[in-house]
Order: sequence, then structure tokens, then C-alpha cells
Amino acid sequence: MKQHQTRRFGLLMSWLFTLALTAGVFTFTAVPRLHADDDCQKRTARADHRLHEAMEHHGPDSPQAERARHELHEIREQCWQRNRRWWDEDQHRWHDQQDWDDHDHDHR
Repeated sequence: MKQHQTRRFGLLMSWLFTLALTAGVFTFTAVPRLHADDDCQKRTARADHRLHEAMEHHGPDSPQAERARHELHEIREQCWQRNRRWWDEDQHRWHDQQDWDDHDHDHR
């Protein structure tokens, strides 16, 4: 009887160790993705804000707005290359298609 309990305890410990190891692997592989997502979201929000500001102060066809539009495009492209998704600050959501419009702010 004692031997049976020892074996069950060993199997339980083995199962718990495997579970903890698996959870650790998933946790540590998810952290870089979450950091990259957070970085993309913040950078996109700042670039989007700069575009709105440039359009408001200088007009949608101004060199300042065009520069801000280009910067927003570059950040979206970088996020897409890294994560295969990009953040839409105006809709507050992630897109998993490369379907952004570089002139999406011009229609307001």
C-alpha cells in the first residue's frame, strides 16, 4: 500500500512539474509579444496624434501633414513586419490584415 501511494505521489509531482514547465514556457514566450504589441500601440498612437495635429495646424495637404502621414505609415509597416498586425488608434483595435489606408485621416 505504501509503495502504491509513493508511486501516485511521484506521478502527481511529475505531472505538476510538467504543468509548471509548460506554463512557464507559455508565459515567457508571450511576454515579448505583449511588449512588442504595447510598443506598436504607443508608437502608433503618438504618430496618429502628430498627424492630427499637423492637419489641424497646417492643413491636410501641408508638408507637415505629409511628413506625419509618412511617419505613421512607417510605424504601421514596422508593426506589421514584426507582429503581422497593426494598431488602429482611431478605432482602438488591432487589424490582422495589411489593410491600412495612408490617407484614412483625410476624409474627416
